[in-house]
Amino acid sequence: MIIAINYSDESERATINVIEAIYIKSYIIKVIFDDESERIINFEHFLKKSQHPSISKYLNLHNFKNFNIVDGNLNWNDYDMIFPVWDLYLGDIT
Repeated sequence: MIIAINYSDESERATINVIEAIYIKSYIIKVIFDDESERIINFEHFLKKSQHPSISKYLNLHNFKNFNIVDGNLNWNDYDMIFPVWDLYLGDIT
């Protein structure tokens, strides 16, 4: 997923993409964007509060570590779990 960010001036637009994601430990991933910014994101709270089996299965670290970058987005198991790029960019997945 590619996201367009609207600035206060409508004529300015930027597209943010995830270009790299590095597993750190536990449920923490370092996400690097194409504007050279980086976020360290802890997914643990999100995963533990989810009641849905398609999300809670990622509490298994083997499943959680199996992510890819697809079309500028952080993606698990062919879009089984995915987050808006803007949320990742802000570091807020709650």
